[in-house]
Amino acid sequence: MEQQQQPTEQFSFDFQTETPHIVRQSRDEIRLQMGEFAGPLDLLLYLIKQEQANIFDIPIARITDEYLKYIRLMKNLDISLAADFLVMAATLIEIKSKMLLPREISDVPEEEIEDPRQELIDRLLEHQTYKNASQMLWTRSTVEQAVFTRGRIESDENNSEVSSTVFDLLKVFQKIIAQHKEEVLLEIEREEMSLAEMLKKLKQTIFQHKQINLRELLREMHTRQEIVLAFIAILELVRTGSVNLLQKTIFGDIVLMKSE
Repeated sequence: MEQQQQPTEQFSFDFQTETPHIVRQSRDEIRLQMGEFAGPLDLLLYLIKQEQANIFDIPIARITDEYLKYIRLMKNLDISLAADFLVMAATLIEIKSKMLLPREISDVPEEEIEDPRQELIDRLLEHQTYKNASQMLWTRSTVEQAVFTRGRIESDENNSEVSSTVFDLLKVFQKIIAQHKEEVLLEIEREEMSLAEMLKKLKQTIFQHKQINLRELLREMHTRQEIVLAFIAILELVRTGSVNLLQKTIFGDIVLMKSE
């Protein structure tokens, strides 16, 4: 008997709204979608802005590399991506390869030679006309707020603090998710928690204890969904400046600290 395909579970998080939300579509598969990155064109426009590049002269090699880093990061976190993200990755690789090939000697004027990027540029321009740039792209100040800054805790001379980066956070998240998948747990029906509820819970916990170990916090989560919710909630708390991240030692555990 053909096994019925289960719908996918989509976690939708928009950095530009005060009330992030989750759209549940599945049980096993998790899809993370973060606001501006609702589709591959949105992600490309964001990367182009980060490069401070002209949309009419896209640095295709650098943009392709950055795009593929984003794709690999999501895949390494075992978070599924919509098919159109993967199609765009293939498109970027094809354009990059065409531009790296030596041009044949031709009598055709330079300005009449077709640019391999042109179709992509046209798509980006068309897409941009349907979205307000101020709503779609992060401003530089928003990006700066999302940077993980060094916090302050009491420490002795032999225990210097080390600031944590987003990659440190993602690495811990990846390990906890992998461990959770390997564990065979008795399924207990639980009332599903919303992202707003998770934000409130984490804020109360961190503010009460002043600081809390990230790994221990994630291990207290009962389901994979709760782990993902906690991860997204932590990103939001850091983005808004409510929480700082740091490591007391190099390669040590990440500590969540209430901002002063």
